[in-house]
Amino acid sequence: MPLETKLTKLLNIRVPVVQGGMQWYVTSLLSILTALTQPSPEALRHAIRETRKMTKYPFGVNITLLPSINPPDYEGYARAAVEEGVKVFETAGNNPGPLIKFFKSHGCIVIHKCTTIRHAKSAERLGVDCLSIDGFECAGHPGEEDIGGIVLLARAAQELKVPYIASGGFADGRGLASALALGACGVNMGTRFMCTVESPIHQNIKDKIIASTERDTVHIFRTLHNTARVFKNAISEQVVALERRPGGANAGRLVYVNGDPDYGIWTAGIVMGLIKDCPTCEDLLRTIEKEAEEVIGELQTFRVTAKAKLLEWWHAHPSARMSDVIMQPESEQRIVMYPAVARRDLDRPATTSPPFRLCAARQHQAMQKPGCGMPHWHPSDFLFFLSSCKPAQTGGQ
Repeated sequence: MPLETKLTKLLNIRVPVVQGGMQWYVTSLLSILTALTQPSPEALRHAIRETRKMTKYPFGVNITLLPSINPPDYEGYARAAVEEGVKVFETAGNNPGPLIKFFKSHGCIVIHKCTTIRHAKSAERLGVDCLSIDGFECAGHPGEEDIGGIVLLARAAQELKVPYIASGGFADGRGLASALALGACGVNMGTRFMCTVESPIHQNIKDKIIASTERDTVHIFRTLHNTARVFKNAISEQVVALERRPGGANAGRLVYVNGDPDYGIWTAGIVMGLIKDCPTCEDLLRTIEKEAEEVIGELQTFRVTAKAKLLEWWHAHPSARMSDVIMQPESEQRIVMYPAVARRDLDRPATTSPPFRLCAARQHQAMQKPGCGMPHWHPSDFLFFLSSCKPAQTGGQ
């Protein structure tokens, strides 16, 4: 059964997965074309038209606003995409307000990518429909505050009102299930889709990704406050020298063509440590979907223990006394607690409940029947009772 989340409903897709901004499309999910990989707005128009010929599924366009001496024509790219009928946009980077306003004025869905909660809340106020929360694990630009995905996603659950997806370090169904557990409505994957049959990059690079581990990336541009996570090779470790060479970092694009992983800089995430094969995109998505369903099913087998239930009750009733709580056995393995005031609502009468004998380190109290008078105990004593109590071995009431 397909996983239905706020993301699948918002975008009308089957699997709650977004393909990170690239130059090709994938089926069954939201694929993202990157505007700035096209040399001009007109080239983007052509890429959109070609993509539409190849797929019946929705796709979006990414426009990332990054520091630049000669900034590209962001407005031109945005206008071209809207005029070509694109309805989903991913924004990222500095001061996205004007772009968000433009897209929303044309009835588009906007997903804004950010690496901090304060930026996410700012984008939320600007009216975005969804947020992409990028942890420090991600390829490309992870921000400057080095906050991992687990903490960011948990904070997002506390602070955000709009749906959000998780980005950075996701490659399989277990990752998708973990993101859903942390409150996300889907995941964004980039490096994982580089290593698929449909990916047009050189097979040598796919093989290199499979052979690599989570230790094979490095950060560059730190001193410029424009940090990027890229594949670790001789050039990326000497990036300052590379930037002074003719052509600068653009040499990295040729890596995907000539297949030499050491030729230049190319982005990759630590998720490489989880990539062990190069399937088709459809097989990958079906596997992720199946794995996520299995993991979610396994999680449903866990049960909250009686001890945890009691602790939750105590937090909700800070002024309660132990005499306000009784216990009722359902088996020798599991004890269920009920507030004494709800005793009258139990299905079976009190006289059918076997007696208990409870013991604590500081004091001992024998009860002939549940619900009888008890001294004032500290919650920690009662938790000790709960972990050690057993039905008393008696022959009757």
